[in-house]
Amino acid sequence: MAEVIGPVLLYDGDCGFCEKAVGLAPRLRLSVTVRAMQSVDLTGFGVDPKRAEREVPFLAADGEVFYGHRAIAAALLTGGPGARVVGRFLESALIERPAAAVYRWTARNRRSLPGSTYSCSIPSAEG
Repeated sequence: MAEVIGPVLLYDGDCGFCEKAVGLAPRLRLSVTVRAMQSVDLTGFGVDPKRAEREVPFLAADGEVFYGHRAIAAALLTGGPGARVVGRFLESALIERPAAAVYRWTARNRRSLPGSTYSCSIPSAEG
């Protein structure tokens, strides 16, 4: 495994929808390394592998790990001006609950979204 430096956005490399979503990173000018989580040692990065099955992880440069909508917000905060505005909005207390709900819905339904395949299904959120 090659060493990964700086902010890292991990995604499910077996999911077509996830691949399409992270494909937006260059267009949003995100200053992150984008890696399939299957290609890294998750526990070595401090990522909970079970949680990563349900929520995208983002590793900040300081080692802090964010999941789900907070991970998306943190990644957007590394981008161009428009991406940063959206990132700040997503991390605001005002929309914490709606952002979390939209993220959960998207994650649960990613198998039905554009670019998805059967492997886009995620395990039950129980546990």
